[in-house]
Amino acid sequence: MASPFKSLLEDDRKYLKSFQLFRERSSEQQCMQNFIRLILPDILASIGNGNGCLNVMGVGSGAGNVDLEMFSQLRLKHPGVSVHNEVVEPSSEMLENYKGKSAWGKLWTFKAQRYQKTVSYFVTTSDVKSYLDAMGIKSTCYELPSQMDITECFQEGDEKGELLLDFLMEVSDFSKSAPPHLRSGLLELLRQPDCSTEVDGRVLFNNNLGVLVIEPDH
Repeated sequence: MASPFKSLLEDDRKYLKSFQLFRERSSEQQCMQNFIRLILPDILASIGNGNGCLNVMGVGSGAGNVDLEMFSQLRLKHPGVSVHNEVVEPSSEMLENYKGKSAWGKLWTFKAQRYQKTVSYFVTTSDVKSYLDAMGIKSTCYELPSQMDITECFQEGDEKGELLLDFLMEVSDFSKSAPPHLRSGLLELLRQPDCSTEVDGRVLFNNNLGVLVIEPDH
């Protein structure tokens, strides 16, 4: 039976629009910049081991703004090293421009249980950390506090709220295509304390990020 939902990734224009709104409403960019400028330099200083080339893969890099900041720090620590960079990005427009512990885990579980039975993988930082620990691989996890204002999601018919729901669920026109019980179940989940907090009448989604630094096995 065909799914009644259309993946947001199939609609470049809407994906880009929803992603831009996500960036506007979340503190993700700022918390990543703080990490890159304050913590990453010391990490980068410890890698390389005299290699003349470093391999970098970006997944979901968007237009590459964050990647470029990381490369700037990399150049400062390893000025003579060449970098081989590969990017995996669902938005063809962003790709062309390029030339944990958070509520996302709860949301992904909701999607997997309720409707998303196709080939789709939801992996959190804690999942990867647990795997590394089980394999005896040393790693360090950095928690980056971040929030996203999703207040409009609870205002029925609000254009920005519906666009944010599309982004959260990775479904184009989620509010229009989802059965009422599914939409209400999602909104109930988003209201839960382990997903969001309410501050001055605004609902702030827990968008915390996790950074894993894996130590090489010499």
